[in-house]
Amino acid sequence: MSDFDLVIRGGTAVTASSIGAFDIGIAGGVIAAIGAGLPRGKEEVDAKGLLVLPGGVDSHVHLNQPFSSGADIADGFDSGTASAAAGGTTTVVCHAPQVRGGSLAGAVAAYAEKAKQARIDHAFHLLVNDPTPEVLDTELPALVEAGHRSVKIFMTYDSNRLGDAQILQTLAAARRAGALVCVHAEHHELITWLTQALLAAGQTAPRHLAWAKPMVVEREATHRILALAEALDTPIQVFHVSGRQSGEEVERAQKRGQKAWAETCTQYLVLDEADMDRPGFEGAKFMISPALRSTADQEALWQFLRDGVIDIVSSDHSPLRYDDPRGKKQHGEGAPFNKIPNGVPGLAARLPILYSEGVAKGRIDLRRFVDLVATNPARRFGLAPRKGALAVGADADIVLFDPNRRVTLTNAMQHHGSDYTPYEGMAVQGYPAATYQRGCLVFDGERVLAQPGQGQLLARAPYAEITPTGRFPTPFDPFR
Repeated sequence: MSDFDLVIRGGTAVTASSIGAFDIGIAGGVIAAIGAGLPRGKEEVDAKGLLVLPGGVDSHVHLNQPFSSGADIADGFDSGTASAAAGGTTTVVCHAPQVRGGSLAGAVAAYAEKAKQARIDHAFHLLVNDPTPEVLDTELPALVEAGHRSVKIFMTYDSNRLGDAQILQTLAAARRAGALVCVHAEHHELITWLTQALLAAGQTAPRHLAWAKPMVVEREATHRILALAEALDTPIQVFHVSGRQSGEEVERAQKRGQKAWAETCTQYLVLDEADMDRPGFEGAKFMISPALRSTADQEALWQFLRDGVIDIVSSDHSPLRYDDPRGKKQHGEGAPFNKIPNGVPGLAARLPILYSEGVAKGRIDLRRFVDLVATNPARRFGLAPRKGALAVGADADIVLFDPNRRVTLTNAMQHHGSDYTPYEGMAVQGYPAATYQRGCLVFDGERVLAQPGQGQLLARAPYAEITPTGRFPTPFDPFR
């Protein structure tokens, strides 16, 4: 009788320690052995000519999360996790949003019910929109102890933003509880002032979103949140760094020894501000926040990825439908930019685009690619060693990736709920041939085979990555 339920043979495996021609033996949903010439399994897969990679971990995803404007996000957990599986992602971290005036614990419980439709594994960021004493002193510590070890805060948007005093209270509460704080960093008041000035001047097209949200609003807020987190010695992750200046703020903090990390997103690496200036209303398809930047910013981001200043690439999957009165056209095709919902889909496109633009074009190597899409997000968000690497004892979350397959991306290939992809017509080299979750085939290269409810909600134990440094700007420790 075979010791293995499945053996994947003959591929080039990127393991936790090396890259080589290894067989992967799987038993009971976990990786049981890695080596050459493993005994036959009950099932055999020939991976000759393919890369054998750990399943992707996307640590910035919005599913089944309503917009305060009344727009509908296009993906629930069913369709959104189908898209993830089709793109080689086997774990997503989504946002459980607290409603102002409501309970954070109640919001998480309700969100967990929605997540029961997930086809792949998932975890939650605690999205704090109303940091009351009850939330910070009672609910948040209990939720973190239950395994939700990341907190998300916004510095902009009327329905989400926290003022500096609230940010400090939340940073302190997260530090005490042992949670990582993730931040959307943009200067709210400056955006508001610029938006009003642009509207008064008749500058209302989709492209003017970039004028209302220039890099200075991101740079300033990034600088400010880094300073606040440094003062409290609270580890933070800056979400969706979009260009050079905000990346430089993170780099400076890291050189000071601060536990400050950053991600960028696929769209900032391959789309730019000219995409929002497409004819008619087409530019709305590319409206995101922070806004798309210049091609020079793209090159700066690639350098940050090579240098390790930015060490995660996420999708920030926030899908809306384009031709829908509850999507991009919520207020009609003549709507000013401030009335057009922001967000683009991107779950399924993340790995193919980053491989094609990164590895195939020589910008990054294969090891860095795996770190960016799987290993680093798993480690940063407390999912390692179970996720993010091919290692004995890890979950058998595996992508068989064809590095030579050339594909032109279409919306149909994304398997999501949106009626468009911003990457329509983009040619890529490299595409998932199969995706496995815990040794079970969930995508066969064409069809999503995972069923709703197949995914597991992952509890995260305390982990060393986000332990505070113990250093403060003065001899005074405000937490003692």
